[in-house]
Amino acid sequence: MHGLKKILLITCGSIFLALGILGIFLPLLPTTPFLLLTAACYAKSSERLLEKLLNNRWVGRYITDYQKNKGIRKSIKIYVLLLLWTSISISIVCVDALWIRILLGCVAVGVTVHISTFKTL
Repeated sequence: MHGLKKILLITCGSIFLALGILGIFLPLLPTTPFLLLTAACYAKSSERLLEKLLNNRWVGRYITDYQKNKGIRKSIKIYVLLLLWTSISISIVCVDALWIRILLGCVAVGVTVHISTFKTL
């Protein structure tokens, strides 16, 4: 069972990592929570994978910034909000249904408020 548990945790961690990486580019998919889940899975299954994750130049800072300071760098906030509002604006222009436009606007406002509540580093 120990070997099966390790394989399952590594598999889940890798899936969370893929979702976290997608979240860098897709504004409605969160990045940091998935990367934190990845770190938790790797911490319980593979110290080597955890070290590689934390030392990775692309995603390691997301995790260490959040773990140490409980916040997000200002440049990341700006990038995420610009990408969010750009993609939502394009979607609003492309959609005909008024209720979908309103829903998209509400989602954008909600995500903006949520991101703004994180401590800025």
